[in-house]
Amino acid sequence: MDLQIALLLGQDGITNGAIYALLALALVLVFTVTRVIFIPQGEFVAYGALTLASFQAGRTPGTLWLLIGAGVAITLIDLTIAMKLGGRRQATKILLWNLAYPVAVAALVFLGKPGTWPLAAQVLLSLALVVPLGPMIYRLAFQPAAEASVLVLLIISVAVHLGLVGLGLLFFGAEGSRTPSFSDAVVHVGSITVSGQTLWVLGSSLVLIGALYQFFGRTIYGKALRATAINRTGARLMGIPTVMAGKLSFLLSALIGAYSGILIAPITTIYYDTGFLIGLKGFVAAIIGGLASYPAAAAGALLVGLLEAYSSFWASAFKEVIVFTLIIPVLVWRSLTTRHVEEE
Repeated sequence: MDLQIALLLGQDGITNGAIYALLALALVLVFTVTRVIFIPQGEFVAYGALTLASFQAGRTPGTLWLLIGAGVAITLIDLTIAMKLGGRRQATKILLWNLAYPVAVAALVFLGKPGTWPLAAQVLLSLALVVPLGPMIYRLAFQPAAEASVLVLLIISVAVHLGLVGLGLLFFGAEGSRTPSFSDAVVHVGSITVSGQTLWVLGSSLVLIGALYQFFGRTIYGKALRATAINRTGARLMGIPTVMAGKLSFLLSALIGAYSGILIAPITTIYYDTGFLIGLKGFVAAIIGGLASYPAAAAGALLVGLLEAYSSFWASAFKEVIVFTLIIPVLVWRSLTTRHVEEE
């Protein structure tokens, strides 16, 4: 390996690490707020990329039907509960978010001909379709079991993952898709050529991380999420609705996942199950951070990306094994250095 190859591999590792960092931050956010190890995080990556690819191919993405179906199911459940409790005033809010919004998006898809739109508008419409699925999944699958043990929530998470993978195959088929690059610009840094899409990935990751930092530090909703992450019971006693915190954390997680998929779709071919492997690598980074520390998770993501890149050169057939084996020494080290507390 000469210096130029090492630099090229380092560039790939940093680019991949930027995506893994975003997914790791999303996983840490969801776990600290809801205690859910969100295995379906990768499915939002695939759904975001393939929804955009469907628009560009002139097809109606299957995620639209999933959005409508989830909205109808939540509307029926929440209206039934509201009527039993006599909360008829909540019916308008329930109908607006869970039913009127999916119908409005469907009208925009069918009447607006998004296949002819500019790329930026297609990206926004793709996010409008995929991101609301996050809080909807929380409402249907996790909110009824919010007080269950971490193991039960993990089993539910696995079930949701399997269901979303199967729906992805139904919606998008087994063929992979790519989307056009955000930019065709090329930047030369010494002997290294950096594509415009790579710069988009790195820049977007930094902007999102900075925006999340400001959100958690300066907004009332961000502080509510931090309070819920620190002490769920204490946050509830202080008047912070944990249901709202859970839905908001899933909303941010879906936004990060879907946008990450859109960012990498021009770089690599995305299949219906591609997100699972990408999400697992983000999970490895989150484990390095102990599913609690955002900076450590981001550093772990960079380590995972670089390890994957250099492993692909030295032992390409075993690069996935090498990356996932990284969990073992991290877990051993944490087991030896962390005081164990039995969960009540």
